[in-house]
Amino acid sequence: MTDKLKLLLAGLLVVAGLAGFYLLGDQVAMVLRVLSVLAGVGLALVVVRMTAPGQQMFALGQESIVEARKVVWPTRRETLQMTGVVLLFAVVMALFLWLVDSLLGWLIQNLMGRVS
Repeated sequence: MTDKLKLLLAGLLVVAGLAGFYLLGDQVAMVLRVLSVLAGVGLALVVVRMTAPGQQMFALGQESIVEARKVVWPTRRETLQMTGVVLLFAVVMALFLWLVDSLLGWLIQNLMGRVS
């Protein structure tokens, strides 16, 4: 029950930040209007962090960062080689499909007696 109230409070904080953006209007600089939205979202994130689902979400985010650091990214040379292989495969498949299409078209025309 308390988690639901905290999530409701977080939603209200976001709405308050957005309301501040529109209520301030042309009276203040755009920077302050944007800061009101960012403050509302920031405070909402702090409140969400205190809920059980929020803690699970932030733990998932931290685990994702750890896993992303484990990724071995290809070198420039490997990337260029694989790009070349993909392009070559695409060209070969295009030629193959064009050949099959031409042969089937010729075969159907011959079977229908429309040889040209």
